[in-house]
Amino acid sequence: MNSTDDTGVVAVRASGRTSRTHRFRRLAVTGLIATLAAMVATTLAAALAQAVGVDFEVPDGGETIPLPGFAVVTGFFSVVGVVIAAALLRWSARPAQRFVWTALSLTAISLVPPVVAGADTATTGTLLGLHLVAAAVMIPTLTRSLRTHTA
Repeated sequence: MNSTDDTGVVAVRASGRTSRTHRFRRLAVTGLIATLAAMVATTLAAALAQAVGVDFEVPDGGETIPLPGFAVVTGFFSVVGVVIAAALLRWSARPAQRFVWTALSLTAISLVPPVVAGADTATTGTLLGLHLVAAAVMIPTLTRSLRTHTA
C-alpha cells in the first residue's frame, strides 16, 4: 500500500514482512502459553499419581524422577514443538497438516523410552499417560494456531 503524506513523500508499507513477523509472534505467544499449560498439567498429573502410590523409580541407577523434572522435560520438548511449528509456518505450504503428522510421529517415538526403561507397571503406565497429556495440550493448540495464521 502506498500513501502520500503532506510533504509529498511516498511511504511503502512492507506488508509481507510485517504480516510474517506478526504471524510468528502470535504463534510464539500461543506456543509459550500452551507450553506453560502443558508443564502445569503434567506436573499436577505426576503429583496426583505420586499421591496414589506411583514411585517414578527408574531401574537404571534406582533413582526417582522428581516432580520438577516433569515440568522441565515437558517445557523443553514443548518449546521444541513450537520451533517445529514456526519452521513449518515459514517453509511449508500446509503447516498445520505437516505439524500434526510430525507431532504425532514424535509423540509415538516418545512413548518408546518409558516402555523399555524397565520400570514397574504403574510407573510405565503413568509415564506413558504423561506423554499423552502434554501432547493433548500442545498438538491441538499449535495446530489451531497454524490454521489461524495461514487462513
